[in-house]
Amino acid sequence: VFDAHTGVARPPGSLSGGEQFQASLALALGLADVVSQGGSASGRVFEALFVDEGFGSLDPEALGQAVDALHQIHATGRTVGVITHVEAMKEDLQIGIRVDRLPDGNGSTLACHPEI
Repeated sequence: VFDAHTGVARPPGSLSGGEQFQASLALALGLADVVSQGGSASGRVFEALFVDEGFGSLDPEALGQAVDALHQIHATGRTVGVITHVEAMKEDLQIGIRVDRLPDGNGSTLACHPEI
C-alpha cells in the first residue's frame, strides 16, 4: 500500500482500522466508477452505494473526508445509503431512517428524518 502522507510503501498489515476502512472505501468507489464508465463496454451502471459501518474507526478529519466523498457521489445522482452509529455522521446526513430495537427486544420501530 502506498502511503501518500509519508511517500513510502507499507505492508497492508500495518494499516490501522481507520486506514483499512479508508482503503476499502476508496477501492469500492474507484471500482464502481470504472465499471459504471464501461471500460470494457460493461453496460453496467452503479446507481446506488451502501456502506455498512467503519466510520467509527476514523478520526474527525478522515471522517470529514469520507463524508465529503459520499456527498460528491450523491451529487452525481446516485443513491448513497449509510449504516452507522457515529453521531457526527447522523447529524450530517440530510435524510435517513433510524431503526430502534423495542424495549422487550422483539421487533423495532422506524423514524424518518428529521426525527433522526
